[in-house]
Parts: sequence; structure tokens; C-alpha cells
Amino acid sequence: MNGFINHVLGFFIANFPSWEALAIGGPLGLAWSFTALWFAGRLKQRGVRTGYTRKVFHFLIFSTVAVLQWRLGTPAVCLFGGMCTLAVFFAVWRGPGNMLYEAMAREKDEPHRSFFILVPYFTTLVGGLVSNMLFGPIAVAGYLVTGLGDAIGEPAGTRFGKHHYRVRSLSSVPATRSLEGSAAVFVMSFVALAIAASLSPLIVPGHWGVFKLLTIAGASAVAEAVSPHGWDNATMQIVPTAMVWSWIT
Repeated sequence: MNGFINHVLGFFIANFPSWEALAIGGPLGLAWSFTALWFAGRLKQRGVRTGYTRKVFHFLIFSTVAVLQWRLGTPAVCLFGGMCTLAVFFAVWRGPGNMLYEAMAREKDEPHRSFFILVPYFTTLVGGLVSNMLFGPIAVAGYLVTGLGDAIGEPAGTRFGKHHYRVRSLSSVPATRSLEGSAAVFVMSFVALAIAASLSPLIVPGHWGVFKLLTIAGASAVAEAVSPHGWDNATMQIVPTAMVWSWIT
């Protein structure tokens, strides 16, 4: 246990941003986090359903993280993650009725709406931490799969879902997903992996064919389908990143 704690502490120390990065990137990251959440909240105020607004914020944040990992590395991702934490916690602190809160809190998660903001957020942190610690910069594959693949699942299910199935939930709130949403996750995971292969210098193009892309996209869709309610942000980062790593090492 002590070895694991030391490993985690060593990871954060090694990737702690410079003071210059904190001074410049901190305010920028905080401003962008609040802007993304504000944009999702404005959509909610205009009548857009939470199934869409929640994933708009999700997409904007994960896309930002993928770009930061690609261009600036893990320290920038850690800094932005801290700033995004402040924005999310502020929204939860303000609570029901606040525009920022309502952008993320599903009505169907009542009476545990805050719980199902915080659980996906913490599982996002777990997924990102595990992916970075074990697989380094290849974690960009998991960021993109979660940012694009998972982001499309709920909106697609909200709009087109007709064939629903139950998933496990860590609370008394019943949770369902749809085959249509899972199919959308598969398609967008394939697209995300193709983007990852074009961005990461560690993902050698020669290792990648359509079959491998389809296999990892399929595994990602299955991970999303079987994950307990609120936990898919972790599994959809770790599963594709681990599979990419296993094929290029």
C-alpha cells in the first residue's frame, strides 16, 4: 500500500506544473472550465435537454484535455484538471436552480442529482490518473474515446433510443442505456481512435489497421454498456488506452 501511495505521489511531483505555468495556465484553465459550463447552462435555459447539455460540457472538457496532452503534456493536463475541479465543485455548491448546476444534473437522477455529478467526475479523475500512470502519453487515446465516444452515447440514446436495457447503479436511482446509444458509442470510438493514431507519435501507423480500430472501438462500447451508472468515464479511458498500449509495445 505504501508503495502505491509513493508511486502516486511521485507521479504528481514529477508532473507538477511550473510556477510560470500555474500563473498563466491556472487562470486560463479556470476561465475555460467556467465558460464551457456556462455555455452548457445557457443551452439548458433555452430548453435543451440535460442529456445533451451535460455531454456538451463533457465533450468540451475532454477535447481540451486531449489537446493539452498532445501539445503540452501531462503537467498541463493536471493543471487543467485542478481548475476544472474548482468549476464543478462551485456548481455543486450552488446547487439546484443554479444554471451551472442544472447543466450537469439529470432530472432522472433525483433525489441523487449531486451524487451523479460527483461520481462521474471522480471516476474521470481515476481513469485519467490510471491511464497516465500506466501508459503515459498514450492516455490521449482514452481521452478521445471518452470525449467523443461516451459523449455521443447519451444524446444519441435521448434522441433515437428505442431499445433500452438496465445497468447497475450505485444508488436507488434506476439507470438505463439503449442499444442505439451503444451503437453511437462504437462509431464515435472508432473515429476517436483514428484521430488518436494521427496525433500521437507513439502510436505507430503501421500497427494500425481497420480491424484493430474496430476491435478497440467495440471493446470501448462494451465497457460503456456494462459499466455501473456513473463509472463509464473511468472504464472508457482505461480500456482503450490499455488495448492501444498492448498493441504497440
